[in-house]
Amino acid sequence: MSDAHIQAFVRESEEGITELNNSLLALESDPDDAAAMDAIFRTAHTLKGNAAAMGFSKFSGLAHAMEDLLDEVRDGDIDVSADLMDLLFECVDHLDAMLGDIDETGDTNVDPSDTEEALRTLAEDGVGALDSDSDDGTAEIDSEAKLDKTDSGLGELEGEDGGPVDFDHGLGPADDEGVYRAAVTLAETDMPGVDAIFLLRAVEGSFGDLATDPDRESLEDGAGADGFDLYLTAPGADEVAAGLEAVGQVDSADIAVVEPAPGEDGGTDAESGAEPPAEPDVEDPTAAEESDDGGADRSSSSSSDTISSVRVDVDQLDDLYGLVEQLVTSRIKLRREMEESGIDSGNLDELDKISSNLQNTVMDMRLIPLSAVVDTFPRLVRDIARDQDKEVNFDIDGRDIELDRTILTEIRDPLVHILRNAVDHGIEDPAEREAAGKESTGTIELRADRERDHVTIVVEDDGGGIDADALREKAVEKGVKTPAEVEAMDDDEARELVFHPGFSTNDEVTDVSGRGVGMDVVKTTVKELDGAVSLTSTPGEGTRFEIRLPVTVAIVRVMFIEVDGVEYGVPIKNIAEVSRATGVDVAHGDEVVRHDDDIYPVVRLGEVFADVRAGGGAASAVADGGSDLPEGELAGADAAADGADHTDGMLLRIREDKRPVALHCDEVLHQEEVVVKPLEGILSGTPGLSGTAVLGDGDVVSILDVETLGDRR
Repeated sequence: MSDAHIQAFVRESEEGITELNNSLLALESDPDDAAAMDAIFRTAHTLKGNAAAMGFSKFSGLAHAMEDLLDEVRDGDIDVSADLMDLLFECVDHLDAMLGDIDETGDTNVDPSDTEEALRTLAEDGVGALDSDSDDGTAEIDSEAKLDKTDSGLGELEGEDGGPVDFDHGLGPADDEGVYRAAVTLAETDMPGVDAIFLLRAVEGSFGDLATDPDRESLEDGAGADGFDLYLTAPGADEVAAGLEAVGQVDSADIAVVEPAPGEDGGTDAESGAEPPAEPDVEDPTAAEESDDGGADRSSSSSSDTISSVRVDVDQLDDLYGLVEQLVTSRIKLRREMEESGIDSGNLDELDKISSNLQNTVMDMRLIPLSAVVDTFPRLVRDIARDQDKEVNFDIDGRDIELDRTILTEIRDPLVHILRNAVDHGIEDPAEREAAGKESTGTIELRADRERDHVTIVVEDDGGGIDADALREKAVEKGVKTPAEVEAMDDDEARELVFHPGFSTNDEVTDVSGRGVGMDVVKTTVKELDGAVSLTSTPGEGTRFEIRLPVTVAIVRVMFIEVDGVEYGVPIKNIAEVSRATGVDVAHGDEVVRHDDDIYPVVRLGEVFADVRAGGGAASAVADGGSDLPEGELAGADAAADGADHTDGMLLRIREDKRPVALHCDEVLHQEEVVVKPLEGILSGTPGLSGTAVLGDGDVVSILDVETLGDRR
């Protein structure tokens, strides 16, 4: 079994498990929700069939047991109860655990036998009750007949006269459609069940309705290895042949008319196979034109109906992004060389446009809907609330808002911590809420909205809010702050203490909270993503967390500066203030600047880069923008630095939370949004450098890392 097939199975099953969780939540909320019940049953059936086709018997066995139980629930023989829902959620958890094993190792060692036995025991009780109500044994006879038919293969598809046997396809064609039977032979495959599934999904969007013989479940188990019958509704046999011809899993398909469409000859047969249709006689232009038109129509229709998206490995996407960046850099270099040679070409302008569009497209491909993360949260909230005997309604708005996959991956844990705290600390017990004049059921909302290049995510609850005085007392008790410090805080500042490492208002450690970890992770992670988090709360009314994030981390607004004739970039997010160097003082032999009674050491970039160049090596070429100064000039640069006028140049005071220093440069040039490419290979981790950016004029500029730049003082 190839890794590609396993990964396709895993990715599709991950989506199925998320759908199961959310549909089960909907059913738990409303036991009469028929749509949720159908969705659960359909998803469990698909998971079972896919796993069986792939040979994962433990997975398919558990999904099969779940499907059998759900069938009894759907028929009304078993009521939806808390115990039933707990068992179904436990089953989903086992499926998820097995899927994780399969993703990592290609197989699973998870033992779901206890859960499977519990599912089957409950399902059998329902079956027993159903059998007791039946006196004629119809159910048993139908079951045996179905088994015989499934096991008989295709040999019995022909009657004594050689024609197709009668088959109750149950299809209802539209007024302009007929019913057609395609005797399908699959292309050579080691997994006929998987290919049969893909085939059926490919044609489902192209035709009004379909049925199979053997049934779909048997095909998923591999019964169609030697071929099977596919019944379709369509305007004509030619459309059926064309639709099947475009499906890669089909080797051949013999089309027969079961119920002809209006105006069609009932005896017409058509054949579709792997071979392309015969070319028309070139001497007949009309025939050629008709063939071309028909082929174009079929190709366009089938491609749009069968494949609307593809899965791409994220590593491949990153590789593509890197190649596009190289293309852009090469394009800029080519333009400079052509201009220097006096060559003018309109083709280069076209290349500029194409490469720019390609760059934008690849960056858009990195964007993933928020739903990829938040669709798992309803189950999380449900489990915590149930464990604490609380009643919570959880709503999500903005699932389709897109973020860079890197940001989306990193922001999941902070959102989990916030939601855990909302349920644990925010929402009160039902009795406490009623005593306060509230509904017994609390509400938590997660909303996302995009404004230009930023996304705002809000998590808000209508719970008890955060008591600022309680936070002050706990901060003093834990030694986080002194009594004088907390007295000087206003309520909003006191509530910010929840983000302090090791701080928790819970005296008792539980599975959810009390260890003092979590909320500090929220603030740290958001800041690392160049975002910001804020907290507002009203005692007795609720709490609101707001997280503001960039859509992508690849684009950074940079301030460009000049040092010894070389251009460098400093991310503006790190800069607190830009000023002239007139305020530089000397204290204990070191240059410093003062701001609001704080002292900031001055780091002269000219001296830093002179030291780097003197050291040579790979870092030298990057640190000085690629320039190599002769030894005489290097000595002159050092001498100039030693005798520099303290009041010359500009100062960039860096934000205190990043590094309390002031960077000295010769000149501040301009600001620009650029795509920063991280350093790779031997240059990765170079102190003082975070990456490079290609400017519009083709210059490759080093982007400084202010936290590791020069002497850490």
